[in-house]
Amino acid sequence: MAGLVDSHVHVNEPGRTEWEGFASATRAAAAGGVTTIVDMPLNSVPATVDEAGLRAKLDAARGRCMVNYGVWGGVVPGNLAALDAMTRGERAVLGFKCFLSPSGVDEFGHVGTPDLRAAMREVARLDSVLLVHAEAPEIIEAAAGASGLSEHPRRYAAFLASRPIQAEVRAIALVADLAHETRCAVHIVHVSAAESLPVIEAARARGVRLSAETCPHYLGFAAEEIPDGATLFKCAPPIRDAANRERLWEGLRRGTLEMVATDHSPCPPAMKAPESGSFAAAWGGIASLQFGLSAVWTEARRRGFTIEDVTRWMCERPARLAGLAGRKGRIAPGYDADLVVWNPEDERVIDAGMIEHRHKATPWAGWRLAGVVEMTIVRGRVVYERGEFIGELAGEFVGGRRNG
Repeated sequence: MAGLVDSHVHVNEPGRTEWEGFASATRAAAAGGVTTIVDMPLNSVPATVDEAGLRAKLDAARGRCMVNYGVWGGVVPGNLAALDAMTRGERAVLGFKCFLSPSGVDEFGHVGTPDLRAAMREVARLDSVLLVHAEAPEIIEAAAGASGLSEHPRRYAAFLASRPIQAEVRAIALVADLAHETRCAVHIVHVSAAESLPVIEAARARGVRLSAETCPHYLGFAAEEIPDGATLFKCAPPIRDAANRERLWEGLRRGTLEMVATDHSPCPPAMKAPESGSFAAAWGGIASLQFGLSAVWTEARRRGFTIEDVTRWMCERPARLAGLAGRKGRIAPGYDADLVVWNPEDERVIDAGMIEHRHKATPWAGWRLAGVVEMTIVRGRVVYERGEFIGELAGEFVGGRRNG
């Protein structure tokens, strides 16, 4: 199959390399059949919100990557003038990312409606794309007191209530309206709420250039199965109930959701508050880069989907989003020879010994997943084969002019 393109990865280097780094992240990617990652602009210090931050990011990545890598730039309050420069030359970002609610790190602020509108106009002028973490902060703030999370921080139900479905629905509707106004191409990351799907469909029906993804954890886990205190499952937006999960699968079947990306967001295990089991205190993020293919295939085949579907969701569409169409995501003349050889019938139980992420903390541990990667090939060079990493580092930067 074509090598996977994971367009939603938090590498965290430089500045928080103890959380993850390019060396460990790209080893995990190779072991999971991912031949290209696109790094998010936050959690690294400095954040990738200007030329200096971009230089620091690329300097940190150079010579450390086993697979190909690109970079998203960030949109934060006050950096509008910096966006143009980040799209120029061979060291360019592939697009931009913003948050509508607090990101969790001080150096990457969230944008309100005026900043969002201005950013969309600039991104449209640059003929780029804006990725959006879409949760309405006013709804989250209003839900905080009523959720019971402060009184019962170990209860997953309380955490779930603190990030209501309506926060996603309202935020996606706002993004769609502004995208219609500004003619900006937008992409909604990590859709967790199935109630958002009609909003996405309605936006496209009126000509909005809007794409959307979901993640393996929303397709595999269900809220009612998460034990209290199991903070490895904490992410934002949260994992919702089983009925919602099935509607997300239907969203993939209809094409409302076009792709699946991991949103790999690791941290040191202590930041997951394992002793207290407090969802209020734990860092929100799921480590899954290495297991995205297996996790998605395990659940997809149960629902009658095919390998061709997985290729579309995890290779072709992410490559198009990142402006890499014609280079990545397909097996075709003229494309790079980025390939994964994997056995869709083989199964394995995920244990700590096989995890290549910097830290071994993942909610996929202990799960039996189908689809075992046998070989990963980056631009014609074998980098991983049956548990062994082979040869020199083959990863190259894939920035520069968008062609998607």
